[in-house]
Amino acid sequence: MTRSALAVARPNIALIKYWGKRDRDRNLPATGSLSLTLSGMSTRTRVTFRDDLPQDHLVLDGQLASPEAHARVIRVLDQVRRLSGITTPAEVFSDNDFPTAAGLASSASGMAALAVAASRAAGLDLDLGTLAGLARMGSGSAPRSLLGGLVWLPRGEDPEGLDCVPQCLHPPEEVPWGLVMAWTGRGPKAVGSTDGMEHTRLSSPYYDAWLDQSRRDLEQALVHARALDLSALGPLVEANAFAMHACALAARPPLRYWNGTTLAVMDQVLVLRRSGLRGWMTIDAGPHVKVLCPREDAETWAEALARVPGVLEVRQEVPGPGVEAAP
Repeated sequence: MTRSALAVARPNIALIKYWGKRDRDRNLPATGSLSLTLSGMSTRTRVTFRDDLPQDHLVLDGQLASPEAHARVIRVLDQVRRLSGITTPAEVFSDNDFPTAAGLASSASGMAALAVAASRAAGLDLDLGTLAGLARMGSGSAPRSLLGGLVWLPRGEDPEGLDCVPQCLHPPEEVPWGLVMAWTGRGPKAVGSTDGMEHTRLSSPYYDAWLDQSRRDLEQALVHARALDLSALGPLVEANAFAMHACALAARPPLRYWNGTTLAVMDQVLVLRRSGLRGWMTIDAGPHVKVLCPREDAETWAEALARVPGVLEVRQEVPGPGVEAAP
């Protein structure tokens, strides 16, 4: 038996972060989150179930996957096999057209694409809630990449995560914003998000305060996001990102994802905003700075940030679609 399917997913950038899990085994977030799915970057994943394979085989960006990545993929594949009754090993080829494990949400797009490709290859037609649970087994932010545009992922209360299902607040064509990304480093980050969250939870004296603040931020942000009110949402986005990093910096030992160029870009954002240019920054678990701005101002932001010494590349992104499947 040979069954194969291809899926394409895009990374999403969290505007209101989740940083910490309420159930690590089930990969359930401690807080809800708000994100924007992007258009210009993608992960393409093909899954093939083959009788002639001795065991599962995973190739990521042309190389055998690391043991950690392999284990996460196996978790998803094993659940697909349980749901479908298939016992056949799988061959997985996945490629990102942007840096992997560098704070650009490659795990989210990768696991969203994997969940869809694997389930389709196994002959399953899953609803959004089941797909979200499947993708979440590999990455807590992956359910958001299943949908396009402006996406809310609730924390949920169900212990199995049945109510932790993403919702689209606005499809991409309705969101009049741009996201300018200043890349400030190369290579994978030293501490992955999953380990970083757990280290923060266990050792930061600010962790409980972070959870409380993030819940309040999300409640307000959802109101502004539904109204597409960037002037009100932007300051919340920026403050929430700094609160997350403050919590991580207070961990023992401290967890710092920024580099010197990150700080230089942050300073430039503040200078430009004082000059009247509208835009608010966010930074995930990595060194890169993203500026959320009106779409008509994206070019001005990109040109200005490209001039900051140490910036390696600047990309302009617009809201993009959710995951797409092909035979």
